[in-house]
Amino acid sequence: MSHLDGARDRSPEHESAVLAQALCRAADILQVPDAILARTIGVSPASVSRLRAGAFKLTRKDKAFELGLLFIRMFRGLDAITGGDDASSRSWLRTENLALRGRPIDLVQSIVGLASVVSYVDARRARV
Repeated sequence: MSHLDGARDRSPEHESAVLAQALCRAADILQVPDAILARTIGVSPASVSRLRAGAFKLTRKDKAFELGLLFIRMFRGLDAITGGDDASSRSWLRTENLALRGRPIDLVQSIVGLASVVSYVDARRARV
């Protein structure tokens, strides 16, 4: 692969497509409904549906892009902590967490909550 091929791979269109694919895959594995994913990244449920179909793009300038990256970071952290056990990750997401003072699935639906959950997972992951 030449240097120019690598630059093309970092195009905004490619970046958007990779983020959309990773975001939808993480939501599917965690069994997060589109309505919750929409609230988490700050878009409408219809936009999530269009995102899945490739008809809606998140760009680096969008707040939804940043929130999507945080959601993926949370997913990857959980995946590392659970050793890839998707059922454990899904269970953790839906179980009351005393340290977070709520269920992570509920908390991630606000920016502050998502940031708290990501920080919590990052701190636990550092111990692994």
